[in-house]
Amino acid sequence: MAAAVQLDGCSKWYGQVLGVSNISWSAEGGVVGLLGPNGAGKSTFIKLLAGLLRPSRGTCSVFGQQPFRSPDARRRIGYSPEHEGAYDDLTGLEFVQVLAQLSGLSTTDAARRAREALDEVGMSHAMNRRIKGYSKGMRQRTKLAQAMVHDPDVILLDEPLTGVDPVARRDIIDRISALGSSGKTVIVSSHILHEIQALTQDILVIYRGQVLAEGNLHRIRELIDQHPHRIRLECDRPRDVAQAVAGAAHIQQLSFRDRTVVIHTSDPDACYDLIGNIVVNEDLPVRSLTSPDNSLSAVFEYLTGDTREVE
Repeated sequence: MAAAVQLDGCSKWYGQVLGVSNISWSAEGGVVGLLGPNGAGKSTFIKLLAGLLRPSRGTCSVFGQQPFRSPDARRRIGYSPEHEGAYDDLTGLEFVQVLAQLSGLSTTDAARRAREALDEVGMSHAMNRRIKGYSKGMRQRTKLAQAMVHDPDVILLDEPLTGVDPVARRDIIDRISALGSSGKTVIVSSHILHEIQALTQDILVIYRGQVLAEGNLHRIRELIDQHPHRIRLECDRPRDVAQAVAGAAHIQQLSFRDRTVVIHTSDPDACYDLIGNIVVNEDLPVRSLTSPDNSLSAVFEYLTGDTREVE
């Protein structure tokens, strides 16, 4: 069986400008987060999968067919672009229904599915209002509805949470997660770190058109263990903790601030065990124990050397 999505040595350039470069990657079910700063190549990547662009080199396929050439492949794809192209004079229902018909559904089925899709994303109350009166969050919900109205197997969402209020954000995240759990292959792009973390642990990090890392967040973190792993412990006796751990071979650096000690270690698992023993044996109350390096922000910083381009 062909993978739901597969790229083999795929590159796309626009004249002298490189969009993506020599990407080989595949996905089969679930939600994948496509992470990168603005201009990293995320939209080019998604448009190649949607069949809106033809690769300059290499191949891009959906269930073994090239979406740029195959109408059958495109019928199995749902796509929500970053920038809106909605017809403001249409109602939300009319807009989603028209796109359902363009995806191959009959008039009757398109009308039924449009209502169901809008209801699923929480837009049933406004489906008969013109889109020009919609808020940004309502527009994003409607875009999600049209992407899933024809029950596609692959759903491509380019920055679907941009400009969305917190309540709508939570609803959209839950809906995207449900699509992945149902067996759909959902690829979600974002340059906002916490959005990706809220959606999935399966990450594809893209930067300047190239894939820097892929897989589970913790697996990606293992790829960069040459960097010291930081553990921040807040307690009333940080210097006692530092004295107790200082002799361990994996401890590389200790630093203090107020009642906090930051431990730099080459073996985080061993360090956590050591801290646990100290806390128990010394009856040491701990207010917090965190690791800045277990965040996607730290992973991205280590991989690219640049945190200013992401949020």
